[in-house]
Amino acid sequence: MGSETIPEPRGYILAGTWWRDAVFYQVYVRSFADSNGDGVGDLAGLKSRLPYLADLGVDALWLNPFYRSPMADHGYDVADPRDVDPVFGTLADFDDMVAEAHRLGIKVTVDLVPNHSSDQHVWFQEALTAAPGSPERERYIFRDGRGPDGSEAPNNWTSVFGGPAWHRVTEPDGTPGQWYLHLFAPEQPDLNWDNPEVMADLEKTLRFWLDRGADGFRIDVAHGLAKPPGLPDMEAVKETLAGDGHPRFDYDGVHEIHRRIRKVLDEYPDSMAVGEIWVQDVERLKLYLRADELHLAFNFVIVQARWRADELRKAIDDSRDTVSGTPAPPCWVWSNHDIVRHVSRFGEGLVGDRRARAASMLTFALPGVVYVYYGDEVGLPNVELPDEVLQDPTWERSGHSVRGRDACRIPMPWTPGEPPYGFSPEPVDTWLPQPAGWSPLAVESQVGVEGSTHTLYKEAIALRKAREEFSGEMTWLDAPEGCLAFRRDGGLTCLVNFTNHPVELPEHRELLLTSVPLVDGKLPGDAAAWLV
Repeated sequence: MGSETIPEPRGYILAGTWWRDAVFYQVYVRSFADSNGDGVGDLAGLKSRLPYLADLGVDALWLNPFYRSPMADHGYDVADPRDVDPVFGTLADFDDMVAEAHRLGIKVTVDLVPNHSSDQHVWFQEALTAAPGSPERERYIFRDGRGPDGSEAPNNWTSVFGGPAWHRVTEPDGTPGQWYLHLFAPEQPDLNWDNPEVMADLEKTLRFWLDRGADGFRIDVAHGLAKPPGLPDMEAVKETLAGDGHPRFDYDGVHEIHRRIRKVLDEYPDSMAVGEIWVQDVERLKLYLRADELHLAFNFVIVQARWRADELRKAIDDSRDTVSGTPAPPCWVWSNHDIVRHVSRFGEGLVGDRRARAASMLTFALPGVVYVYYGDEVGLPNVELPDEVLQDPTWERSGHSVRGRDACRIPMPWTPGEPPYGFSPEPVDTWLPQPAGWSPLAVESQVGVEGSTHTLYKEAIALRKAREEFSGEMTWLDAPEGCLAFRRDGGLTCLVNFTNHPVELPEHRELLLTSVPLVDGKLPGDAAAWLV
């Protein structure tokens, strides 16, 4: 880490602005819709459900990786970034899905995984059969080991998934050899971003998908990529994905990589990129949002806040401070494929569901971009699974001490009844098991039903799009103790009650929406209201 200061660029191309207040819907492809009955979601299944997403009112999709992969990390170990894995379909299926999404007015963004490849990528296979110091190994981060016989790892870096971040290879002559860096699983060797071949290949990948109709990218581990010279040891600090204090992440050299990415995107002026950036310091995060870098960045401080008015107000202010002085709007997210679903995070059961409904109204009322994780709109919770079905690499890498992220990736329930709840066209064991008793959460149990979570999401998105009151910046208002209230310049007032007792509504002309019904004209606890 450092204190890089770089002049603001001149003459950059202003991209299209469709994304500045868009509602994105994250599709974890393997868990969304299965078209062929193998228990795994696919692109044809997604295409069949696009009318549902258009009816919900979302503006854009973010698809998790669907590229060729041995699936050591469910697609984030990419063997070929310019092809579709057969489990998800074909390139023709991708083209058909994009064409249908565009016909319905939905943009499509795809995941980009530039920090590492699969160990089955042709480059890495070439590196294993090449000699130390060869051009093939220079595409990755190979180093000699420490100690007299090279048997100790080159430094003390640890993997995000647990255990050391280095793996020793056997050289072509059969002797113990060099070590390679993998910040995640051993099957995900880190690429060497000091090698110009790596950037050239990524530029090829960007253009490949943009030319096929993709509208942008979500960049995985966008705070990673660049590594500091000499690969210094990390301090003995608590493990997180954040860059703070970790030489593995947020090294200043990462910004030149994002500038190179942005130059390609500027050739496609309606495209965009959002970064997954686990950096706690506001000023460090701002650097990624300069006019020639990322269009958007997830600020995960809001997902780290508890269900309390003071903590969430601070998180919202932090997110607003992060984009202040940058061209980017705030980017709001409650759940994704790496995070405990917010229904469960906020208390599980009826309490968690009630708070999650209010939370959705809170972010839909804020200025900026909102990301909805598949199933948020029907109130899906985390599902605790039996040990024997867990698949996240964290489970094995941690010695079965960390259960991983499978609980937030359960296949979508579409119809009431028994598993697979319409996820697959026929009874089949889905790739992760769905629990019994999910019929009330199924899409068909909620569409058009007054008071359902789906109806709340659909109404909220429609109001956000249609009403001019959802415009301009926001200003905090005085609110009852334990509550938050703010007003948008356009005239919307949002009140969220974090207490367990009803509160009076602010003076208003019209009540647009509440997350639960009023009680004697008051807003109940764990609820939100929109007024004008």
